[in-house]
Amino acid sequence: MVLVVSTLLGVLHRRREGKVRQVDERDRRQVLALLGEAPGERATLLQFSSAFCAPCRATRRVLGDIAAQTEGVRHVEVDAESHLELVRELGILKTPTTLVLDGRGHEALRAVGQPTTAAVLQALPS
Repeated sequence: MVLVVSTLLGVLHRRREGKVRQVDERDRRQVLALLGEAPGERATLLQFSSAFCAPCRATRRVLGDIAAQTEGVRHVEVDAESHLELVRELGILKTPTTLVLDGRGHEALRAVGQPTTAAVLQALPS
């Protein structure tokens, strides 16, 4: 029985890992202000990371490349351990977690785990 439950949980975890999902539009301008960051004109890729997280390093490269190559998109990385209150407030349960904020600073999408370049590009607001 334990083996069956463990297998099912593993399958569910794999299916959700790195997927970009729609969220209710929440205003996150105060989060950017708290961090001393301005939103990108088109979007801000707000990444929550931790020091010893290998997927966080890969996510940093993906999001950094997208921000460098896409007009009006900024990448902001936040050390989750240094901002625990903010992590709790935003409901971030693991790293990396990326919030895609539109130009108004509203959270439009959220990716838990390492997202693909294609998924992030598709998630960017027009």
